[in-house]
Amino acid sequence: MFSRASSQLSCCTHTKPLIMGILNVTPDSFSDGGKFSGLNAALQQVELMLSEGMDIIDIGGESTRPGSDPVTAKEQIQRVVPVIEAIRQQLASDILISIDTTLSEVAKAALDAGADIINDVSGGREDAAILTLAAQTGVPIILMHSQGMPKTMQDNPHYENVVQEVLDVLNESIEAALKAGIKKEAIAIDPGIGFGKRKQDNLDLLAHLDALVATGFPVLLGTSRKRFMGTICDVTEPSELVTATAVTTALGVMAGVQMFRVHDVKENRQAADVAWAIKQSR
Repeated sequence: MFSRASSQLSCCTHTKPLIMGILNVTPDSFSDGGKFSGLNAALQQVELMLSEGMDIIDIGGESTRPGSDPVTAKEQIQRVVPVIEAIRQQLASDILISIDTTLSEVAKAALDAGADIINDVSGGREDAAILTLAAQTGVPIILMHSQGMPKTMQDNPHYENVVQEVLDVLNESIEAALKAGIKKEAIAIDPGIGFGKRKQDNLDLLAHLDALVATGFPVLLGTSRKRFMGTICDVTEPSELVTATAVTTALGVMAGVQMFRVHDVKENRQAADVAWAIKQSR
């Protein structure tokens, strides 16, 4: 399974984009906090997303919304491991499962339970042992850019050149990952839309996704229901930003982005597939 996950990520630079469905088993995530904290509700949501064309399920036991407090490794493990085990035993033995965590202890427990991919929003900076774990197990790791911790990241973020600065930090994370022994083909990157960034920073990154694609590493884009789009569309409810998210997915496909982390699988699967078909006709 691990080798299949690495193969799928490394070759996704020239195949149809992958849709990563979000499953937050948390009480306080910004858009769906508490909705899927029960095991039955979580499994029903996974079934729905699978039926809508999901390729990867990303499971997180800690909210990383702006202002959120950290959650202990023990609590995260108690939240995510039963869900991962149930997915493997009851739903899909072959679906790729990603664990959304910054802590090596949580990542190890999730991998032992059946997860295939590590998705670290700190880019390996919060707990360097997570890089060693990825190297030892051979699993792919997604390294995201963020400025500051979730509790304070939106207090006063500032960049002189957000695209270059994000690339610089991501390159540092990549170098640390390679030094830890992670193979190049097992690394993907994420610009971290909304993580310690102002509205204009997010727009600048979206306008220059090609610069991230040019690194040669698979790129994951996570704009799903993000607040900055609400300020553009003049809506306050995250659930009303499904169409806005799908627009960024289509733009991302045209720019060469390979993976999209979303709450709404059906709409973004359609957006990605249509954009991919158009791109193939060039």
